[in-house]
Parts: sequence; structure tokens; C-alpha cells
Amino acid sequence: MVVAVSGMDSLGERAAKMKEALQKSQTITDSVVSILGSFDSRLSVLETAMRPTQIRTHAIRKAHENIDKTLKAAEVILTQFDASRQAEAKILKGPHEDLESYLEAIEQLRSNIHFFSGNKGFKSSDGVLNNANSLLAKAISKLEDEFKQLLASYSKPVEPDRLFECLPESLRPSSESPGNLSSGKNHHHEHQNGASETGGFKHLTLIPPRILPLLHDLAQQMVQAGNQQQLLRIYRDTRSSVMDESLRKLGVEKLSKEDVQKMQWEVLEAKIGNWIHFMRIAVKVLFVGERRVCNQIFEGFDTLLDQCFAECTASSVSMLLSFGDAIARSKRSPEKLFVLLDMYEIMRELHSEIEAVFGGKACNEIRESTFGLTKRLAQTAQETFGDFEEAVEKDATKTAVLDGTVHPLTSYVINYVKFLFDYQSTLKQLFQEFESSGETSSQLATITMQIMQALQTNLDGKSKQYRDPALTQLFLMNNIHYMVRSVRRSEAKDLLGDDWVQRHRRVVQQHANQYKRNAWSKILQCLSTQGLTSSSVGGGSAVSGEGGSGSGASRGLIKDRFKTFNIQFEELHQKQSQWTVPDTELRESLRLAVAEVLLPAYRSFIKRFGPLVESGKNPQKFIRYTAEDLERMLGEFFEGRP
Repeated sequence: MVVAVSGMDSLGERAAKMKEALQKSQTITDSVVSILGSFDSRLSVLETAMRPTQIRTHAIRKAHENIDKTLKAAEVILTQFDASRQAEAKILKGPHEDLESYLEAIEQLRSNIHFFSGNKGFKSSDGVLNNANSLLAKAISKLEDEFKQLLASYSKPVEPDRLFECLPESLRPSSESPGNLSSGKNHHHEHQNGASETGGFKHLTLIPPRILPLLHDLAQQMVQAGNQQQLLRIYRDTRSSVMDESLRKLGVEKLSKEDVQKMQWEVLEAKIGNWIHFMRIAVKVLFVGERRVCNQIFEGFDTLLDQCFAECTASSVSMLLSFGDAIARSKRSPEKLFVLLDMYEIMRELHSEIEAVFGGKACNEIRESTFGLTKRLAQTAQETFGDFEEAVEKDATKTAVLDGTVHPLTSYVINYVKFLFDYQSTLKQLFQEFESSGETSSQLATITMQIMQALQTNLDGKSKQYRDPALTQLFLMNNIHYMVRSVRRSEAKDLLGDDWVQRHRRVVQQHANQYKRNAWSKILQCLSTQGLTSSSVGGGSAVSGEGGSGSGASRGLIKDRFKTFNIQFEELHQKQSQWTVPDTELRESLRLAVAEVLLPAYRSFIKRFGPLVESGKNPQKFIRYTAEDLERMLGEFFEGRP
């Protein structure tokens, strides 16, 4: 209990002390608040006293800032005036001596114009602007002259030798005839041999590389000045004449349909062959080179670039295409088919390059004209194909083949067809121009069969000119055999097929058999026993030989048979040794076929009836030949002797 009372007393004492400390703290706080209030009152008075001084100081600072700004603006204006004077001095000197400084001066002048246009508050700005714009116009005019003069001084026609140097070796003119390109007849094979050298074309430098950046900078300034049309006119007038003259030096001519019609075929064929090479050189060398020049001079101005290229090449392209168009529109004839195919082939070969080089909207007309020529050549070639088939069937030449050999028409048509197979890929492409089915191989086979059938129809008509039926059959045998043999030895066999070959071989055999019947049936009747009786004719007597040979036969009849045989055989020998079977194998087989029929019959007749004649007077008068003599004389048949 005593302990509890003692603890309570201690706690009370501490509480009393804390109360006393809090009272002292409140007293101090009140004193501090009173002091701070006094300070606030004094500061307010001080601020009121200093405000006029602050206002004056701010005004002075603002004045200093305005003075600095004015000085800086004046300095900028003075700098612009100084730059204008320097630019004017450089511009008055002209661009010829130092083009780079001249271009810098123009840029400075433009910068000044931009500056004064944005500072209209400057009282002399209008006068400065007028002077600067006038000076800029003069500067651009001088630039125009400089561009024209620089472009003209480096724009010279390209000599043919320089163009030839850019070609792959296989396409260059031969050293024997450096001025003459290969003829059209050889183009197809050259095209095949040179196909792997598509990348073998070298770049043609038309303007030195160091000059192109200068021309580009000049062009850029003219475009910025809004002088695109003047720039286009200068470039077109300068470069177009260079392109035209380069092609003329190469040998390109602008010819009309009438000009082509008047030419001898040999001359025209040579010109077509050269034109094929000219097209390749123009597109892959000359026009590609000009496109590179345009790309560098007008870099960054795509629309102007395409327009300049289109206008500077339009005349040259027209000159080239005029000849092709004249050929495509001229009178059709069979011999033109192959050169038409050559021309069509080069246009197809150049198709992708033309699309690439003559890209862009401005070149639309050029692209359409070149692709239009391709289409016209294809159309004319296809029509010539049809004309050829009709011409073969209706060929009415009276060329007489007296010896029954292969007719010139047959060899011409077969060579024509064989030559067509050198153009298989071209023909397939040509058929695709007009057919959507894609069955170009079967179409070529159909056309070839139609031509062959037209030839057979014509040969049937020509065979009727012969009075001798045997020669008619020999003529047909020779010609159809020539057709079959030629097909078997060429690519035509794969297209026409074994069935065609076998069918026509049977036709050859049928004509050979018909020839034997027509030529030899009459003479073989002389060797038959039919009509030989025991009755006495012309005072002759019937004699029976040993073994019954000549039994019951009249000597007079036998002698007549031998005389008739001799006369007929000699006539056949005289006539048919002038006939011709040009193929050695066919000739031998035909002789053998005759011998296999004639010689056994003759031997049998001699054996049976020979003794009857030999026992009489002058037997050699009737039995003139042995079987061996006949065999030897048969070896002289079909030799085409005069």
C-alpha cells in the first residue's frame, strides 16, 4: 500500500513539470510570431520604396535588348547586301570560267531573294528584290547558254566502228568486209550462236563522265528557275540530231513501201539482214547509252527525264521502224517469209529491252509503235504462210521435167519446209500472237501437212502432162520419195510422225508397182506361151524340141515373138535410159524389181523356144540378147542419159 502511494506521487511531479515546459514553449512561439509580424511590416514598406527603381532598371534592360536586336538585324541585312554584291560580281563574270562559283552565286542570290521576301518591313526591300530577281533571270539565261554550248560541244555522232566495238564478237562485222553486216539468210543461225552472249554488249560512252555532273547541275538550276520547257527544247534539238546522224552513218535509211517495192530481191534481202543488226545495235547500244546520259543529267526529275529521252529518240526510232513497216506492208511473196520471221524474231528478242529502256508514260507512243510493228510482222508472216500453201497447190508453171525426175517445185517446197524448222520456236511464238489455245506444235504440224498435201495435189496435176503412163508413175514415185526421204532426215519427222512417213512410203511403192505394170506388162506378154500353137503360120513348120521344148509351137510365131521382144526392149532401153531416178537406192531397187520379173521370164522363154530358132537360119537375128545382156542393159536404165 505504501509502495503504491509513493509511485503516484512521482507521476504527479513529472506531469507538473511537463505542463510548465509547454507553457514556456507557447510563450516563446508567441514572441517569435510577434517579431516576424514586425519584419513583414518593415519589408512591405521597403518594397514600396524600391518599386520605382525596379521599373527604371527593367526599362533600361529592355532598351539594351532592343538595341542588340536592331544591331543584329542590321548586321544580317548588311551581310545579305555584301553577299549580294559578291554574287553579282560572280554572275557578271559569267559561268564559263568558273561554273562551280557561278552556281554558288545563283544559290546565294536565291537565298537573298528569300530573305528580303520575308523582310518586307525593310523600306528598300522592294528595290533590292527587283534588282535580285532581274539579276537571277540574267544568270539563268547565261546558264541556259552554257548548258546548250556544253551539251553541243560534247554531242557528236557516233562512228559505226565505235558501235561495233560494243557488240559481242560473234555479232561484229567480219574483217574481210568491215562495212557489211551479215545477210538476213544467216541471221537465224547467228542469233542461235550469239544468244548466250546477251550480256556481252559493252557500254557506249556518249558524253564524258566528267561532263555529266556539270550538265546535271546546270539542268537542276534551270528546273528550279521553272525553265523546264527551254531545257527540254535544248536537249531534244541537240541530242535528237546526234541520234539520227549516228544511225545514218551506220547505214539506216528511211524507206517507204514504194521504195521497197522497186528493189531487186537480192538488194532487199541484204538490206533486211542489215536492218536486223541495226535494230539490235540501236536498242542495245545506242538507245541504252542515251538513256544512261538522260538518267544522270536529269536525276531527280523523273517526268522531265522520260520526256527528254522520248523526244530525243523519237525521230531515230521512227527512222528504224519505217523500214520494218514498209516490209510488213509491201506485197507478200513466199521468199519473204523467212526474212519476215527474222524481223519478227529480232523484235521479240528486243521486247524486254524496249520495255525497260523506253519505260515511263512519255515513251508510251514509242513502245506502242515498236510493239505494233512486231504484231504487223507476225500478221504478214502468217498471211504469207497461207499464201504459200495456196501458191503450192495452184502452181501452174509449165516447167517440163522430161526425164520424170524430182520437179523444181518439189525441191523448193521441201527446202522451204525444212528451213521452217530452223524457226520452230519463232513460229510457235508467232502462232501464240493469234491463238489462245497454246497448241502451237500441233498447229505447225497441221500447216506442214497442209503444205505437203498441197504439193502432192499439184504434182498429181503435173503428172498428167506425160503421154507415157509409165513416166507418170515414175515422176510421182520420184517426187513423193524425195518428200519422204527429206522428212525422214529432218526435224519434220518428229512433227509429222512415223505414221505420215510409213503412209507415204506405201504410196511410193504403189507408184513403183504401177510403173512396172505400165512399162513392162506388154513386153512380158511376148515371153508368155499364150497364142503359140502348132498350126503353121507363114509357111513355118512346127518342131518339137528335146524334152518337149517348143512342143507344138510354130517357128514363125516364135521368131515374131523374139522380133517383137527385141524391138520393144530396145525402145524401152532407149527411152528409159533417158529417164531419171535420182536416188541411188531407189534406182537400184527399181532395176532389181524389173529384173526379178523380166529375166526369169526371158530365161524360161529362151530355154523353151530358143532351140526352135537356133535350128533355123540366122538365129542371131532373132535371139539378139542373152539374159546377161538384158541385165547389163537394165543397169543403164534411169541414168538420165541424153
